[in-house]
Amino acid sequence: MGTGQGTGCGWVRFRLTRSELPDAKTFRVTFRNGQWHIAFAVVPEPTPVPGTGEVIGIDRGVTITAALSDGRTLNCPQLTVKERAQIRKHQRRAARAKKDSPEKAVEYAKVAKLKAREANRRKDWCEKTSAMLARSYDLIRFEKLNIKNMTSSARGTVEQPGKNVAQKSGLNRAILAQGWGLLRQRTEHKAPGRVQDVPAPYTSLRCSACGWIDKNSRKSQAEFACSSCGFTCNADENAATNVAAGQGGLPHPRRTAGAGGATMATGRSSAREPQPIWVGIPFF
Repeated sequence: MGTGQGTGCGWVRFRLTRSELPDAKTFRVTFRNGQWHIAFAVVPEPTPVPGTGEVIGIDRGVTITAALSDGRTLNCPQLTVKERAQIRKHQRRAARAKKDSPEKAVEYAKVAKLKAREANRRKDWCEKTSAMLARSYDLIRFEKLNIKNMTSSARGTVEQPGKNVAQKSGLNRAILAQGWGLLRQRTEHKAPGRVQDVPAPYTSLRCSACGWIDKNSRKSQAEFACSSCGFTCNADENAATNVAAGQGGLPHPRRTAGAGGATMATGRSSAREPQPIWVGIPFF
């Protein structure tokens, strides 16, 4: 491929990952981690609406990347145990090497190559998953998360150092490795106007069968058992069902369940809200 006037790389061969050349006016050639990449700037066509009337709710988490309201769970691929061990090995070797030495640069380059592999897997998964969602559902609802605030540093300042900094850093890395933001962004690109955000509060504490809200219903990360009606299911699936129904945000009015029925809430952190019982996912 020619690069015109000035300096350039001359004519190069590349592997085309699509059936034909895209209709693009610009392209970018980059060199990363020992490999050349060429990217064409193309505005993709929106995915046609399937017309089934189906609504899907998506609850995002660290243990399960995306739990769908239809019971499916999708997980973003991560580095294998062997690859993580290799990263630690190269990081130790880089730490022992002399400052600004070629050996240190080589070890850091190997670490960067492995981390780039993880990023490529995450991008590929987000592309395929977002395409599947856009092709399968008329309306796609995500739990609204402020990822920037959730992954902010807990280091603090010299005057006011943060607490549990190492644990918070590990949680931040785990969140960013799931590709939450990229999945939401690419789904919106492929299904414009068909993606909605549902407020996150109480989606994981609300019973998707009867509507009661009680923190004691969330038995563990994976178990949900309603303290009012006894409904049980996977906790992530329950939250995704609430997202699909648009059941999110603060309850109004806020109530707790008493011995004689529903009473107004006090200052207790666990609250319940009586809701009409609904069955299935409403069509819009």
